[in-house]
Amino acid sequence: MKTKNSSLFVFISSLILASLACNVFVGGPDYPAQSVPVSADEIQTMQTQLDQAFAAGAETGVVTLQMTESQLTSYLALKLQQQTDPPFTDPQILLRDGQMQMYGKLTQGMFSANILITMNVGIDAATGLPKIEITAADFGPFPAPEGMNAAISAILDEAFTGSLGPVAIGFRLETISIANGVMTMTGRIK
Repeated sequence: MKTKNSSLFVFISSLILASLACNVFVGGPDYPAQSVPVSADEIQTMQTQLDQAFAAGAETGVVTLQMTESQLTSYLALKLQQQTDPPFTDPQILLRDGQMQMYGKLTQGMFSANILITMNVGIDAATGLPKIEITAADFGPFPAPEGMNAAISAILDEAFTGSLGPVAIGFRLETISIANGVMTMTGRIK
């Protein structure tokens, strides 16, 4: 009987230690029901569309760019993979009702949670580039990490200005609209 209790104690102790070694999910906002696919092809498609839009704009003076949820999600996923210590992982970007919603997974120690950051994307009057304003951030049970908003804004700003910057010399945005999974940006070549 004593051996049986000892074996049970060892078994339960092993389970507890094994569970502590794993990552524990502690909640947060639910990810979208349908995930946005991540693909290197989407990044290439986005670059091709940018090149075509600026080529057409050179003739007409008006440039119209459309970026999809999949293109932005893929671009952001690539940028996060290139970092040694990304602020979050598994991005999903939704473009709905005039706002950009970015989901991700945040890990602190052995705990992980889903996050949701809601942003308005407008135009910076001084530079004519996209201006991203975080309107809400839900980090699940975690407090907002120090500098998280700045880090996310920097990544997203780089996503826009990095993609648009080199080919956008002399380009000034006039409108940005977000609806039904597409962000449409229109501007003029000066």
